[in-house]
Amino acid sequence: MTDERVESNETTVPLLPCTDPDQTLAFWRALGFRVTWEQQRPYLYLAFEWSGFALHYARAADGIDPAQERTGGCLVMVDAVAPYHARFTEGMRGAYGKVLSKGLPRITRFRAGASRFTVMDPSGNSIVFIRRDEPGDLEYGGSKKLTGLAKVLDNARILREFKTDDLAAFRALNSGLRRHGADAPAVEQAMALAALIELSTVLDEPEKVPEWGERLRRIGLGAADRARVTGFVADPGLIEPWLPFEDAGRDDG
Repeated sequence: MTDERVESNETTVPLLPCTDPDQTLAFWRALGFRVTWEQQRPYLYLAFEWSGFALHYARAADGIDPAQERTGGCLVMVDAVAPYHARFTEGMRGAYGKVLSKGLPRITRFRAGASRFTVMDPSGNSIVFIRRDEPGDLEYGGSKKLTGLAKVLDNARILREFKTDDLAAFRALNSGLRRHGADAPAVEQAMALAALIELSTVLDEPEKVPEWGERLRRIGLGAADRARVTGFVADPGLIEPWLPFEDAGRDDG
């Protein structure tokens, strides 16, 4: 029997599959990561560091298709996710001239107050940044206590933030607004319309944006409801042209 103790100071380093070393190097450098090891022969091995964590890469197995986005991944637990998202999007704008929100690589949009976001690397790996104190009672399939358009909105939030499936969220909102919109409170209608405008823009399907925008503009919203609407989307600037003027006579309480 050994007298040596196991110290609880371990460090786990993700080893991710890499299908394109050059794109992987360019991408993480753009986000501000430092390359600590770069080797392509006799075998591939790349190592990156940023802040207090590291990502390592080895050659992907034959037949892996990055486009399927099932290559691999890891979780990065942090105290606050917003600063990470801000730093990475700033790096993307500097290197690519825009925030990469479609295809590979990309970063998911970050809604104020959200507890996670995902970076998809060029090889189809998902690096998920999660707030360390994220509520443990989150219902990742949608809350069972909600009905009507409120349930549709909650399901769309899950699809966008946790399953990173913008198209499924768009379809759910489009269908749900048709089925439940007439009977839903005005603020829920406005939230659905705002999300549809944002998702239509991201998905390059802008045909119905003017129609949805005019519907949103006609809804009277007080200050609190207006804040709920802008807080439901990741980029309030996309819906700002369509937001109605604040209804001073409306009591949100």
